[in-house]
Amino acid sequence: MSGVLIVKARKLIAILSVPEWRRSLLVHRVAAGVEHAVVLGQFDGCQMVVDIGANRGQFALAARHGLPQATIFSFEPLAAPGETFQRVFAGDAKVHLHIMAIGEQAGSAAIHVSARDDSSSLLPITATQNRLFPGTAEAGTQTIRVARLADVLSAEDVAQPALLKLDVQGFELPALRGCEDLLDRFAWIYAECSFVELYEGQALADAVIAWLRERGFALAGVYNMAFDGRGKAIQADFLFERVPVKSVA
Repeated sequence: MSGVLIVKARKLIAILSVPEWRRSLLVHRVAAGVEHAVVLGQFDGCQMVVDIGANRGQFALAARHGLPQATIFSFEPLAAPGETFQRVFAGDAKVHLHIMAIGEQAGSAAIHVSARDDSSSLLPITATQNRLFPGTAEAGTQTIRVARLADVLSAEDVAQPALLKLDVQGFELPALRGCEDLLDRFAWIYAECSFVELYEGQALADAVIAWLRERGFALAGVYNMAFDGRGKAIQADFLFERVPVKSVA
């Protein structure tokens, strides 16, 4: 059995072992993001998750199980996966979905919809993205709503300690700038970043790391690394932790 098949088999076994994940897969065809379980286990006492780029709820399912005490506020700009998300979490008072993107300015924008909608982006999709991840080429565009995070949540709404998660397909820096008013409310930031340009004009991992370092967040771990056929790193999930402010003696 190949390494890829082994990983898929292990993921399926993990999903089937948890009743709510099993139901989501069998009823709604949404697979929980079990690859995030190791990271979620590090967020001791986490009271709130802000989930930007929620798609059908893959990460939210993992967070709901791994952080049962936390309230989840998810953001997904596309209506179709958002409708599936709402069915997955119907009746769950701890999970809230907003059909919008988070960005630097409130308004509307054109999103480039991928043939595999979890690869859609507010940035144009490159040929490199489709070559490395076949089936993710642009299939069309839609007009979606964009807001700053502070337009939706106040500082008092963000229960601490809180986690900010981003999976926004190259739009990491604009989305983070759209969260900047509330960044000091978060203890952790967990974001997918790339080492190569998969979306036109995207900030690569080093730029995201530098931007967050300037705002008091240190890189604490790298997870779920993806490689191309030659073994070159393409992208990964990056965990950042707020650096405690040292008191002056």
